[in-house]
Amino acid sequence: MLLAEGLRHSFGAVRALDDVSFGVSSGQTLAVFGPNGAGKTTLLKVLAGLILPQRGRAQVEGGRRAIGWIGHQPQLYGQLTVRENLRFWASLYDVPESEFLLRKDSLLGRLGLQDHEHRRVSELSRGLVQRAAIARALIHDPRVLLLDEPFTGLDRMAAEELRELLSEDAAEGRASVLVTHNVDEGAELATHIAFMRAGRFAHFAPRAGRGPQQVSEDYRNAIA
Repeated sequence: MLLAEGLRHSFGAVRALDDVSFGVSSGQTLAVFGPNGAGKTTLLKVLAGLILPQRGRAQVEGGRRAIGWIGHQPQLYGQLTVRENLRFWASLYDVPESEFLLRKDSLLGRLGLQDHEHRRVSELSRGLVQRAAIARALIHDPRVLLLDEPFTGLDRMAAEELRELLSEDAAEGRASVLVTHNVDEGAELATHIAFMRAGRFAHFAPRAGRGPQQVSEDYRNAIA
């Protein structure tokens, strides 16, 4: 469903990606951990088609239309309501009105946004904006989801709701690549684990039943 082969990319003298290769299949979630500057966000941008790698290739089944992206910016218009934002993004992917209404109601309910549907995004708290950004990324029912620190700004309840949503979507066949500094959150969701350092994968393997504590220990050993 998602394949990366020999990805290389530099910003001046800094090599952000250095021969990164991996695959993520339907229903799998790859959690990528690494220190600041390891190349994690660059990797996601290459996978999303936002950056063209200088070497190698990234292929997503279904192309860019099959990708949902949750990054550092919510990609929402503050002067529009939550509903208006979702309708705008759905229209970019040619989502039929009947399907939009069903998905909109489902996502707003699952993310606790049903009471905020007609509020302008500029009026929402940071946590609610992040929830709306998640709904925006899922409104066209992407088969691949790319997440860059998706738990930022969420309270404990909202973070738990997001974990449940991502777990349910994985069970339905969605593939995900998750970048997070929080090992506990990432390890719980992951089927596969990668540790990134200086643009390379220092470790890539199935989680294989490892809990957050074991993943944290493995991470320290791999990155030290």
